[in-house]
Amino acid sequence: MLTEKKLLSLKERTRKRKISMILSQNANFLKTGQSVDYSYINMLLRLAGFAPLNFETAEQDPKTTMFVLEDCAQALLVQLGSEPSDWDFTDDLGNLDASKRLIQDKILVLDRIRSPYNVGAIFRSADSFGIKKIILVEGTGDPEHPRARRTSRGCTQTVDWCFMAEEDVVKLLQTYEEGKVLALELGGQDINTFKFPQSGAAVLGSEEFGISPAILKCCTARVTIPMAGTKGSLNVSVAAGILLQKWFSC
Repeated sequence: MLTEKKLLSLKERTRKRKISMILSQNANFLKTGQSVDYSYINMLLRLAGFAPLNFETAEQDPKTTMFVLEDCAQALLVQLGSEPSDWDFTDDLGNLDASKRLIQDKILVLDRIRSPYNVGAIFRSADSFGIKKIILVEGTGDPEHPRARRTSRGCTQTVDWCFMAEEDVVKLLQTYEEGKVLALELGGQDINTFKFPQSGAAVLGSEEFGISPAILKCCTARVTIPMAGTKGSLNVSVAAGILLQKWFSC
């Protein structure tokens, strides 16, 4: 049981995650008919900025108290922008457990994707489909932006990433063998028939202009997602998810 002194010694985000986890644990104790320490719970609620429980009311109606504790736990995770799903793998601090990832020898290059929402969503797909590292060309939305962290659901912390200048990205991509740098662009080979390399790099371009000419020259393969609707293209984060799943399954 963490003491108040210990909790106060933690960084704010870590403290909130820890309190959220403990509150959720106590909600589950109540669900299964176990007793809880309401004095300790009230200390946690106070540190997190929530109203304390009335001991008598809480003891008389444990089911309602269970919902109160779970609501507070969830509210803390919402504040952090990292509320997990029931099926997420987490460590003892409630963070996503990156050790559970299957990582392949594949990198993803984001070329000036501006929207932090899109950046965060792409990180979430990259976490799921084995991407070793994401390289963000300077001018791409920051994964540390609150909106990126929110849509990534914690995956900006599980996938390695860095910013690079365009000229440095070009130099890196030029070190890859023929056929191991692919661009997701219009006018390429149908993604359903394309033979993906077992390792390499994939490049995604900006929402408005696509991949820059300098980086596109480094791409020795081009794939396209066939469509049958009224729109000429997909949202870049949706397209990234399709690409990464296909590459992961090859």
